[in-house]
Order: sequence, then C-alpha cells, then structure tokens
Amino acid sequence: MDHIAIMKKSWKLIPKILSCEKTIESRWYMARYPPWNRINAGDTIYFKDSGESVTAKAQVERVEQYENYSEKELKKIFQKYSKGVCFVTPLDETFDWAKKRKYCILLFLRNPQRVKNFHINKKGFGNAAAWLCVGDIEKIKRKES
Repeated sequence: MDHIAIMKKSWKLIPKILSCEKTIESRWYMARYPPWNRINAGDTIYFKDSGESVTAKAQVERVEQYENYSEKELKKIFQKYSKGVCFVTPLDETFDWAKKRKYCILLFLRNPQRVKNFHINKKGFGNAAAWLCVGDIEKIKRKES
C-alpha cells in the first residue's frame, strides 16, 4: 500500500529523511487517525511538504504503535527513538506536548529516495489531512498538462 505523509515545511525534515539522519517518521495523535492500523512493513511512504509537490519516498521497515502510554513508557520511547525521529523542538518541550497525546506511531524507514516531483489530488481526504492512505499512488497523481 502507498501512503502520503504531509510534512510541516518549516521543519525541513525531508532532506533529513533523504540523508538518513531521520530514520523514523512519527505521528502523535489524540485519536486513532491514519495510518493507525493501516500501515505495514513493506508499504511505501511518499513525502511532501505542505503546499508543495511530492519529492521523496521510503519503504516501511517496521511499525510500532503505542496507545495510552504512561509517562514512564513515553520516557522510554524518547530515550530509545528520539535520535531517529529527529525532533525539531527541544526534547523537554516535545515531551510535554507528547504527554498530552494518546497514540504514537513509529514508522521505521529504509531506502529513502528522491522522486521526480509530482502533485497529488487530495479530493476526498479532507483539507487538513496530514496522512493519506492511498492504496496505489498512481490513482491520486495529478496529470500535468
């Protein structure tokens, strides 16, 4: 299955994915939003900055999901994975923010690659969707005229 991860442009994370500095994509939610229970090892994630075209992709090596984690469990997650996640805000601030979430998805990336830029049609996914489970990427690629 193919997925689109929409990234916050100001965080400049896509170059870190391509350089293998960022090896884990994380999503932190209050509810079970996609890709919760909808992504598996072997799936492909395409990355785009908000308002921009898709510029990169990576394979999912493995998925870890945590729900209703305690502060102690969250500390373990941070200790073990924060380097690979490449948090852009100070860890103490990020930790305080993450404590207020109930669900954490860690997607371990392999084989990141730059792709020929393309735009997508998000119709039907909602304007604010930051993750799209698309099945086949070809179905949402916008045809360039």
